[in-house]
Amino acid sequence: MRSQSRFGSTGLVLVLGITVGLLSGLGVFTFGYAKGGSYMTNDPQACANCHVMQAQMAAWMKGSHRSAAVCNDCHTPPGTVGKYATKALNGFWHSWAFTTGRFPDEIQITGRNHQVTESSCVKCHAELVDGIQSTRNHRAGVSCLSCHARVGHQ
Repeated sequence: MRSQSRFGSTGLVLVLGITVGLLSGLGVFTFGYAKGGSYMTNDPQACANCHVMQAQMAAWMKGSHRSAAVCNDCHTPPGTVGKYATKALNGFWHSWAFTTGRFPDEIQITGRNHQVTESSCVKCHAELVDGIQSTRNHRAGVSCLSCHARVGHQ
């Protein structure tokens, strides 16, 4: 005797159709209205699509890092996979926060993103960091951002 599926073939097609429709609609919204494709680039203007980033963009434009780095250089890990995984993760949670109305007026960095940024500081300024740690007895656990919190975004 053959067992019957819970939905039957018509139900399965319906569930599959709804799922594909929802994902397609989400994709069109993300890459159409929300300018999702712009986040695949290194263009700093993409980061300023969101109103809460306007102050950070304006500060970066006036700062010294403008000539040396764009947003992705400091706020995503090196490598294609790490970069786009971070962009996808941050994009999802930013979208979620905006959609649910739970986005703070003043943007705040998460622990994970703080670590990514800290690694970027050390990568670009390795020689300087090594010198500071060896001559001033700083421990490896001291964060660059504890003294330089406004670097890049005065």
